[in-house]
Amino acid sequence: MSPSASDPRPHFAVVGNPENRRVTLFAEAVRAAGLPGPRIVAWAEVLRSGGADFAAEETVRIDSPGENPDVDLLLRGTPDATRVEGSARWYSNFMTALRSLRGGIRLDDPDELAVLFDKRRCHAVLAAAGVPVPASPTSGPRGAAVRGWDDVRALMREHRMPRLFVKPAHGSSASGVLAVESAGAGRIRATTSVELTVDGRLFNSLKVRRYQREQDIAAIVDSLAPDGLHLERWLPKASQRGRAADLRVVVVDGRATHAVVRTSPSPLTNLHLGGSRGDIDEARQAFEASGARWSDVLAVCEQAAACFPRTLCVGVDLLPAVGWRRVAVGEVNAFGDLLPRLTGLPGSGAEGLDTYAAQVAAVLRRPRRTVQAASHHPHRTGTTHVSA
Repeated sequence: MSPSASDPRPHFAVVGNPENRRVTLFAEAVRAAGLPGPRIVAWAEVLRSGGADFAAEETVRIDSPGENPDVDLLLRGTPDATRVEGSARWYSNFMTALRSLRGGIRLDDPDELAVLFDKRRCHAVLAAAGVPVPASPTSGPRGAAVRGWDDVRALMREHRMPRLFVKPAHGSSASGVLAVESAGAGRIRATTSVELTVDGRLFNSLKVRRYQREQDIAAIVDSLAPDGLHLERWLPKASQRGRAADLRVVVVDGRATHAVVRTSPSPLTNLHLGGSRGDIDEARQAFEASGARWSDVLAVCEQAAACFPRTLCVGVDLLPAVGWRRVAVGEVNAFGDLLPRLTGLPGSGAEGLDTYAAQVAAVLRRPRRTVQAASHHPHRTGTTHVSA
């Protein structure tokens, strides 16, 4: 049923996978605010029918298409959701699907989502805005092309990067990411969640592996290169209780509202890869003990989110340097708000609210129609595009 233009309350619609907990949690937040439950538009239907229409007064949230094998097949063209390859096709089909959504008041801008899901473009936008980011030779339209492992090796030498991250340009949830480090006598190793099979296929895995044979690392990179690769200098991160630490900070309507510390014994801190939630108060105290101000740390995340002003909510991956004195932004995530049971930071205006309730509250604070209206194996896991 289309919302009535005479009803001053926002009427939400969500484009997502109906069975997914992201959609369920957002719907619960909408109802808890005393609003009608959102209209759910399934990604599978959007992809099969070539789009969807929304009433002029509907407030439309775009949610992740991940964790649904049928949708993944439609986007990536492979029946095996655990395969790593295919991210370029996923990106192209997802962008086409976004532009097939017609009408409504959008909470996520399709042009900004196109940048957020291309790490090379996103890095360039952040750098141009003065956001601190790791150095990258592949950033922006003039960035170096990476056709395979030989190019990675050459760029490591040229840019004096003995340690770097190799990332699929259109990946997320650490899918296909390799933390590469070289040592003397040509030795090299890579830490990754990629499972390389004997026949050369690549699978997502919940088990972090270390490869120490260069021929294996080269095989992985050569297989991923056709989908596009982004390289970043590996910045040594601060630690919390002996584990590498970074932060996921959720920014809603320009304000940092939620933050979680992620710690891991490996360079990959994603929680679904064995990372653990750390202590946010301990992290804040570590920043302040080093002479940094917590408000300035959060301001870096807000500065990064400001590069995407027509997208209501993003998740910023913040990398604290050793000693907790400086930070850099590793990534900005379009669907970085899945942090169940986490309530807002003190002084954020979202105290007592989870990330979804904070977004609903932000919409309620806005004058009507100020939101941009868009025109247009046991360890293996599917590419989710959702995880912190």
